[in-house]
Amino acid sequence: MGRRRVVKSRYGPAAAANASYSAYDGSRLVDPFSGERANALANFVHDGLRSLVLSDHFTCDGGKSAIRHNAYRFGLYSELGAAESVAGLARDLSMFIGELPSFGDSLTTYLASFGDPASADEATFEARLWATLQGLHDLDAPHHAWAPGVSDDPADPHFSFSFGGVAFFVIGLHAASSRVTRRFAWPTLVFNPHRQFEQLRQTGEFERFQQIIRRGEEALQGDVNPMLANHGERSEAAQYSGRLVNSSWRCPFHAAADDESKD
Repeated sequence: MGRRRVVKSRYGPAAAANASYSAYDGSRLVDPFSGERANALANFVHDGLRSLVLSDHFTCDGGKSAIRHNAYRFGLYSELGAAESVAGLARDLSMFIGELPSFGDSLTTYLASFGDPASADEATFEARLWATLQGLHDLDAPHHAWAPGVSDDPADPHFSFSFGGVAFFVIGLHAASSRVTRRFAWPTLVFNPHRQFEQLRQTGEFERFQQIIRRGEEALQGDVNPMLANHGERSEAAQYSGRLVNSSWRCPFHAAADDESKD
């Protein structure tokens, strides 16, 4: 409980009021610390997302592994890009980071879904995605330096989003996505700890995961997502929303100046 009080005070009353941190107990969503049950809408959205990921035709094998081994957490927030949702997500993402050691070597992910808005187009979703990530960073920057080993410049090929000193690869899902496997009725951000991709590379499994994803994309849509690239080849920032962008695209995210005094 002590850790939860620290997170609550760090992000203020809006964070606690809009928190939605939940684990799946095999039949429903519950707070993994108090056992309190999540509301009906959170369970409804979670069940739809879980079914999508576990579909035989869903292409991300890593996501399937996290769901099957219950090595994930879920939260439902009011509105993608809204300040109150960002505050609640900041609190919950911190909780997830605190739990990461308990997952061991399992592939893990944090799933953040939002009740509104239904995306009218990919550009609107992309703007709200980056507004959310910018808001998370603005709350986090006074407390944590950027994650080691990755760049804070979204134009850098070694960029990864950082929160709580942990690097994340972010995947956006929404109803208007041009990519079939990213279509989901509720706007959703998937936070994948970057370290697990490095672990896959070390064990020689990364290439197999890539091949599964690319074969699945071709089977579903007739082609491979042209935005896919390996870390270090080009910035992963262009991949987050799923929208096809060209070389003139500029990421709207800006990292705060680093401060070595942060905890």
